[in-house]
Amino acid sequence: MRRSTPSPPPPPRNLLKSTQGNGKLGDHHHHQLPGMKRHGSGGGGLPRLSASSKALVLLPLLLLAFIFLFVYPKEFELQAMMISACGPAAGSGAASEAVAMVRRPDFRLLIGVLTRADLYERRHLLRMVYGLQLASDDLTAHVDVRFVFCRLYKDDQRVLVPLEILVHGDVIVLDGCEENLNGGKTYTFLSAVAALYADEPYDYVMKADDDIFLRLPQLVASLGAMPREDMYYGATIPCNSMDPFREYMAGMAYALSWDLVEWIATAEVARNHSVGTEDMLTGLWLRLGGKGKNRFNAKPAIHDYLNPVPVDQCEHEFMPSTIGVHRLKSNPRWAEALKYFNFTAGLQSSKFYKIDD
Repeated sequence: MRRSTPSPPPPPRNLLKSTQGNGKLGDHHHHQLPGMKRHGSGGGGLPRLSASSKALVLLPLLLLAFIFLFVYPKEFELQAMMISACGPAAGSGAASEAVAMVRRPDFRLLIGVLTRADLYERRHLLRMVYGLQLASDDLTAHVDVRFVFCRLYKDDQRVLVPLEILVHGDVIVLDGCEENLNGGKTYTFLSAVAALYADEPYDYVMKADDDIFLRLPQLVASLGAMPREDMYYGATIPCNSMDPFREYMAGMAYALSWDLVEWIATAEVARNHSVGTEDMLTGLWLRLGGKGKNRFNAKPAIHDYLNPVPVDQCEHEFMPSTIGVHRLKSNPRWAEALKYFNFTAGLQSSKFYKIDD
């Protein structure tokens, strides 16, 4: 049998057809794609995009512009937010560095509360008062609060104070001084601080009593306008004077710039005059050494508690602008001050407690 030879397949059809004039297939150079219009009537030149095609081209460009203009500048901030929300706990290296890139503190302040080792209840109260303020978002500065006393001389202190240190890590025990405020403790504190924090100095160091309530946001706002060098800040003495150059700053709370702290640590005039009324001696050191040319009086914002019968003009009533209230010698006085400044406003109602007015 003869096998028939299959006929060859038909040629492929041109899928891109265009009709011109008589309806015959046009030249492939004149094919018109959907969505494209010709320039002019002669068929020459580049194709012109329709409105829908322009939109398809412009949309990615607009998206890229949005990313570069709005998203990219926020890259570090977004990273910091993600780290703080999902990453390591506060205080860890990675989280701290990320947050620092977003918001750097205006300055660093160390507050040394000079107290006695036996006053455990007072330190507990102060930790709550300052801890709540330090945990808020109202501070634009880095603030550290440390409790300072001289060497431990009782057996119970040598157990209970280390327990505080393990829990809180906010105690400085000075070596080389006796527990007497006017026996050289302030000089020992300032000279010790200059050595302890030499590698990471503060901008300001404040010496404070343990019976003063400092409102940290107001204090930070006040110090933020001060010079960083040769600065002496506090409430002027005598009480009836507003001149910071007249004598010295009251010992309830005064601040020194870091360069003055370093100078006190090495100055013979301070070392040779370390025993006596401590706030008066600080003023004496600066006067004899020609230091503290930038002096600022914080009165009346730093003041004493108002007694029923006022003792002097350093006393007056609480004010919304108060930075510090001194001579809070008892818990009722502390409660009065904290209530005036609405310090427990953040307390939420709960089934676990009932607070009667």
